[in-house]
Amino acid sequence: MTAGNLKGRYIGKTDEPLCEAGKKALGELDYPAPELVFVSPMIRCRETAEILFPGKKLRIIDQLAECDFGDFENKNYRELSGNPDYQAWVDSGGTLPFPGGESREACRRRNQEGFRRMVTACIREKAESAAVVVHGGTIMNIMEIWAVPEREFYGWHVKNGRGYLVELDTGLWRSGREILKVKEEF
Repeated sequence: MTAGNLKGRYIGKTDEPLCEAGKKALGELDYPAPELVFVSPMIRCRETAEILFPGKKLRIIDQLAECDFGDFENKNYRELSGNPDYQAWVDSGGTLPFPGGESREACRRRNQEGFRRMVTACIREKAESAAVVVHGGTIMNIMEIWAVPEREFYGWHVKNGRGYLVELDTGLWRSGREILKVKEEF
């Protein structure tokens, strides 16, 4: 959770740190320690990973960053009210590209590339467990593409500091059937 999150702002490429309330909330969580920790390059993800998995080496994957919200970046719906570009984006169900920013499809492709890099590293290093500390949009992109049971993009929304425990069958991954079996939502 960042100050921008508290104000309902679209925080994508804005590289703001966690707020004190966010740090406190994360400090109350207890996740099992993974072998490997992969993170978005954004400071909020790095700080989150350091709180959740202290002492673990963080592996930054640039392609796992959140979407670039362009002209909507660091603004909330109240500030964007009356903006015809914003209304068109809302009316499209979030499928139109962000003016001056990234399209959902471009972000999805970038996130896919980053996730594949992460999985390849896990397989190469024979890791049995890994944590991926990324953004809500990144999680939704990854899960919409590969998770079973299937859900649409917004059906994978999670709160700050939360996510999914998934199992990856490396045999299926290598054969091109890239499926993540959801074990638990936390």
